[in-house]
Amino acid sequence: MSDTAQRGSSGTSSGKESRRSGEGGGGSGGPGERGGGGPPAERGRTSIADGVVEKIAGMAAREVPGVHAMGAGMARTLGAVRDRVPGGGRSVQRGVKAEVGEVQTALDTDIVVDYGVSIDEVARAVRENVIRAVERMTGLEVVEVNIAVGDVKLPEEDGEENDDQRRLQ
Repeated sequence: MSDTAQRGSSGTSSGKESRRSGEGGGGSGGPGERGGGGPPAERGRTSIADGVVEKIAGMAAREVPGVHAMGAGMARTLGAVRDRVPGGGRSVQRGVKAEVGEVQTALDTDIVVDYGVSIDEVARAVRENVIRAVERMTGLEVVEVNIAVGDVKLPEEDGEENDDQRRLQ
């Protein structure tokens, strides 16, 4: 990823080489350097866990109007139970699966949309918001965001959902 960040700031990887060659032999003596290790920003490697990308994508998808919930049927049911258990917490990652490489990531999402919304428009907005958030926060290139709409939340289901929540308590 440091190569990606370097290319993003200098335009090409050759800019990185030209800066190093102007630092006075072997990279020693330049600002912020000690003994030829290169600039501090280039020392080491950053890795981002799949779960981090999944959380970012989950939050970004939930921000889109028309997204009622995340996750497929059984995952949502188990998630509702887990949300009620003390210390179980709400899983922001529910409904999102990420595959993270060194400089790229691909995402699969499962969503439930509200009845009456344009599924195509909601999916497009989710895709755009997820890509924007993940790329901004991680520096990874998002190569694809696959969206599976697994259900539509009907207005009359509100009463059923409240009954289910009361039974869980």
